Amino acid sequence: MIKFSHTLFALPFAFSSAILAWSRVPVSLNDIFWILAAMAGARSAAMGFNRITDVRFDTKNLRTSEREIPAGKISLTSAKIFVAFFSSVFIFSSAMLGKLCFYLSFPVIVILFSYSYTKRFTWLSHIYLGFAISLAPAGAWIAITGSFSWSILLLSLALMTYIAGFDILYACQDMEFDKKEGLFSIPARFGIKKALRLSEILHVFSFVFFFLIHTAFDRNIAYLITVFVIGFLFIVEHQLVKPDDLKNLNIAFFHVNSLISITLLTGILSDELIRRLL
Repeated sequence: MIKFSHTLFALPFAFSSAILAWSRVPVSLNDIFWILAAMAGARSAAMGFNRITDVRFDTKNLRTSEREIPAGKISLTSAKIFVAFFSSVFIFSSAMLGKLCFYLSFPVIVILFSYSYTKRFTWLSHIYLGFAISLAPAGAWIAITGSFSWSILLLSLALMTYIAGFDILYACQDMEFDKKEGLFSIPARFGIKKALRLSEILHVFSFVFFFLIHTAFDRNIAYLITVFVIGFLFIVEHQLVKPDDLKNLNIAFFHVNSLISITLLTGILSDELIRRLL
């Protein structure tokens, strides 16, 4: 029902945040382990909850009708137990990262679960999804440093616009279904052509936020090269998806976006290691 590989969209951002924090305070393998556990728990719980709340729509939608719950491979009871278990994993992992993280885990899980209802009343659901997932870098920063920093918001904003942009692309394939069922999305509201343009604009903002991190955290040339590689990957992603041709959508969504996240983590880690060696 839930693929751990989908965590690759946001997990590298959390680890990137931890590496940025590493330039200011020590980071232990224990911290990294519990950040990984918290991310896996939060992602699994949120996606499981989404599958439960959307089951009646997934059953009607030809694209999603073979998902595990609509197809009867997993019962609703089992799915609820799954969500409860991974919610507990997230909360426990947060507690292991500190008292502040433990307290914040409760509003965070509410925000993550709330996303599942946004398509019922607003086409800004893509932005809300981006916002919910963008809490990951800020959470990792707080876990490592024990405090909040305005600078880390640049990474959160980069993630928010990055996620919202490619979620708009993904929603294009369900435009007609969303209209029929009265669901809200940017493609259903504005059409595919304008949706693709809005996705491009969001990714331009994402690129700008990535670039600003270079100055805010005093990064070196390795990170700057990474930013321009990410910019190139954004261009490739948007060249793959056309208003009248969505056949490459899954390549753009799963492969290119995973590559962007991994490129970011590789770049920030390389930059920090070079800094320490020099």
